Amino acid sequence: MNTVLIVEDTLTDLAIMKGCFQQSGWSVVTANSGEEANKKLSLQSPDLIVLDVILPDRSGFEICRDLKKDPNTKQIPVIICSTKNTDVDKMWGNMLGADAYLSKPVQQEDLMQTIKKLVKS
Repeated sequence: MNTVLIVEDTLTDLAIMKGCFQQSGWSVVTANSGEEANKKLSLQSPDLIVLDVILPDRSGFEICRDLKKDPNTKQIPVIICSTKNTDVDKMWGNMLGADAYLSKPVQQEDLMQTIKKLVKS
């Protein structure tokens, strides 16, 4: 069974994404801050990470950059999913190593298509 770490501090968005993954048979681990995400990553290595940009302690951009620099996590695909959806935001996400960038509110179909491109079941 594949595992996803969803780093999201908005309960509604978290519930939507969690439901999408669970319907597809994924195990879901959640965190609502960068610090909590780091704690979860120290315990297990997920098959995919979904990151919000606007988080209480650090931006998803910073977290993504750190994940892609770390030899223990750089191979994990990262999807940034954010309300920050200008071309500049998407460019930053790409420059910092995000494997995909989705705009909120996320559409289940878009999320599932993106996952299929990034994770081999």
